[in-house]
Amino acid sequence: MKMDKPQKDDAAEHKMSDSRKNSRPPITACLLSAAFFGALGSSFLYGYNLSVVNAPALYIVSFYNKTWMERYGEPVGVETATFLWSITVSIFAIGGLLGTLSVSFLIKVFGRKGSLLLNNVFALAAALLLSLGESAKSFEMLIIGRFIIGVDSGIALSALPMYLGEISPRHIRGSIGQFNSILICLGVFTGQVLGLPELLGKESRWNYLFSFLALPALLQLCVLPFLPESPRYLLMERRDEAAAERAFQRFLGKKDVSQELEEVHAEARAQDNLHTVSMLQLLKTPAVRWQLITIIVTMSCYQLCGLNAIWYYTNGILREAGFAEKSLPYVTLSTGAIETLAAIISGLVIERIGRKPLLIFGFSAMAVFFSLLTVFLNFQDSASWMPYLSYICILAVIASFCSGPGGIPFILAGELFEQSYRPAAFMIAGTVNWLSNFAVGLLFPFIQESLQTFAFLVFVVVCVLGSVYLYVVLPETKNKTFMDISQSFAKINKIAVPSQGQEMELVLSIMSDVNEKVQSSDQTTFITESQS
Repeated sequence: MKMDKPQKDDAAEHKMSDSRKNSRPPITACLLSAAFFGALGSSFLYGYNLSVVNAPALYIVSFYNKTWMERYGEPVGVETATFLWSITVSIFAIGGLLGTLSVSFLIKVFGRKGSLLLNNVFALAAALLLSLGESAKSFEMLIIGRFIIGVDSGIALSALPMYLGEISPRHIRGSIGQFNSILICLGVFTGQVLGLPELLGKESRWNYLFSFLALPALLQLCVLPFLPESPRYLLMERRDEAAAERAFQRFLGKKDVSQELEEVHAEARAQDNLHTVSMLQLLKTPAVRWQLITIIVTMSCYQLCGLNAIWYYTNGILREAGFAEKSLPYVTLSTGAIETLAAIISGLVIERIGRKPLLIFGFSAMAVFFSLLTVFLNFQDSASWMPYLSYICILAVIASFCSGPGGIPFILAGELFEQSYRPAAFMIAGTVNWLSNFAVGLLFPFIQESLQTFAFLVFVVVCVLGSVYLYVVLPETKNKTFMDISQSFAKINKIAVPSQGQEMELVLSIMSDVNEKVQSSDQTTFITESQS
């Protein structure tokens, strides 16, 4: 009979926790505004810069030749022209790597929102350099501008997912996180549309394609200052509980946010080190070893799965299918449209299906369609309709990528790590991302030259290995707290998992600390009044 009461208490406690899980706050205008405008001035610009140089490529090379001739009185050599164009394209990734490596310092000093706002300085500076390079007859301005917008993208792809993950309620954290992927795809599509000959893809207008960079940055500068900072950052790093409470209230649209504050306090107590750790310290920490391996594998697969290589073949396949050369820019718009649509659908279903199934499905489907594409390319000349099948495979590969692998790696980088490890984790994830990007651009032409149409089988292997690893190692993270996710890796990391009783002790100790502070402040007030 003595055991009845504790059992009843446990049942009541369990029922109360269930009711808390089910009480889901509505999606507020404040949260949506932060997600949209945060991504508009960040990931949108990254996507835009991936596609914007394609349309004016010939005009930019012509500008380089003309400028060289005016300066030195002789035409530029073929090797020099190739080198200048290669630098213009690849220096974007070098800037991205530098931006990633600076993120930890920036968010420590300026916060998540502050870093996004500061990042607009790079976007505006790049827009000026890239727009005025032709007028100033300086191809150096274009190269420096590409480097600076690369720095902007490197900062954005770390600071934005971190901000979105920390401001979102856990039941929609994946959907809000997918704003990053959706706006990247929308940026790519916008670059394709504005690059059409009827719009800005003409020799007399190509510099305006780069002027457009300033618009999303200015829109973000107009809106984001009026939205709150990450409440987790305010509470755990700035120790400003009042500001964190106000931020939670605005993002969640309710007055009572004590549960959310308790959750952050419990996470803070559970962490061994509340101070932000460095990349080296993170690499040496056994408690997060498999989280780190998972992020490195996922980010490597994100770049090495072969999507970038698809663009090398798209125009050639369309020509084989009989499309006129003038119609190619319009037909290739379908790739950008499919990207955006698949990313939006992924954002709508991610909280129902989960991160893990979408990632595994995306990589597995890419492996299947890459295999089919290899077959169709080898029989390209056997039937007039075969190129159409190849193009359908290209669209399917793009849709598969954006259904999961295109955005979820950035969400996981924020979810798999607790507060003190998160900045260093994003630095490592970003470094892997940009180095892999650079490697694909450098090595794929040689792979393609050696293997020809069989080059896609390399990506089949990458996608299959990535799917197998994720199936074996990655736990599902949807609707879980950051502490719950860390505990999911405890067994594989060989770390002791705290029991429910220990977790309750953490919360109770927090509440007792708060009560002690209140009592001591009351006593101080009473003594002061008595003395007066």
